[in-house]
Amino acid sequence: MSETKIKKKPSIRILGIETSCDETAAAVVQNGNKVLSNVIASQVELHAQYGGVFPEVASRQHVKVIYAVVEQALKEAHLDLKELDAIAVTRGPGLAGSLVVGMNIAKALSMSSGLSLIGINHLEGHIYSAWIHLDKKDKQKKPQFPLLALIVSGGHTTLIMMEEHLQYQQLGGTLDDAAGEAFDKVARLLGLSYPGGPAIQKAAETGNSLSFNFPRAWLDGSWNFSFSGLKTAVRRTLQELQAEGKAIKVNNLAASFQAAVVDVLATKTLLAARHFKARDILVAGGVSANRTLRKAFLKQKEFTVHFPPLSLCTDNAVMIAAAGYYHHLQGAHDELDMDVLPNWPLT
Repeated sequence: MSETKIKKKPSIRILGIETSCDETAAAVVQNGNKVLSNVIASQVELHAQYGGVFPEVASRQHVKVIYAVVEQALKEAHLDLKELDAIAVTRGPGLAGSLVVGMNIAKALSMSSGLSLIGINHLEGHIYSAWIHLDKKDKQKKPQFPLLALIVSGGHTTLIMMEEHLQYQQLGGTLDDAAGEAFDKVARLLGLSYPGGPAIQKAAETGNSLSFNFPRAWLDGSWNFSFSGLKTAVRRTLQELQAEGKAIKVNNLAASFQAAVVDVLATKTLLAARHFKARDILVAGGVSANRTLRKAFLKQKEFTVHFPPLSLCTDNAVMIAAAGYYHHLQGAHDELDMDVLPNWPLT
């Protein structure tokens, strides 16, 4: 339902819990947009030695810190469980072992407190991160429907059309590597640090994006994406430079690679927005923090483009609680029997 059709109740407070990958997070959000607390225990340094997330290590770390993270979120919100209205938890997609940790503590809290439990899809959470504005001076309007959402992260590159709240039509997705995954893999090829997105962005700042003409997979006739070929092109270019004994300018390679990714993401999203007559565009997920991507969308004046605050682009529980708020308004039922399968209510 649209915000004009949903009957709002005063001061609805949702506890959100997110453990889909390597961030242990809990947050309390009031009325879908006011952040009362936001606690994240990051595992980035722990997984950096592997060049990516090690699933078993991630799940064990979640077990170690999840109770303290939830307790801290409630403490910072100055609320007890009995003062909340519901608990929202990520139920998928993600790493099975990591998801189970968050879901189990959410179930336990629900059973002990009597609060309703709402299962949230991780991608749905990313969408609702754009409804949060942390700066009170930020007068940016809320996203308006019909809305085209680009979710672009380490595991997903997806285009979603929304006519109203909680109504989703998936237009297309990645056929192989997601954009964020490609950033991580290319960063490793270039000898840059993990996570790859910020590392490539930093290297690209001093690079020439026209140095290498890397391919764009347009996949005409569909709204899908593919970045595997681009990653292969970077690897082959590196091999050729090494074989010829030429200097390898990492900043130019990074800038050219980043330009190719951004070109495809922005161009296809704008085309889809025109085709499906969207009013606004929403870009969310970890890669939405990329400055070059933001500039590509903001330089056009045809659509209003909404981004989450930078601190809410990567995985967090604020977005899970925000999505939970809209489900709660529509009378979401207890989901104590939910498993780790994704809950993605596509139409």
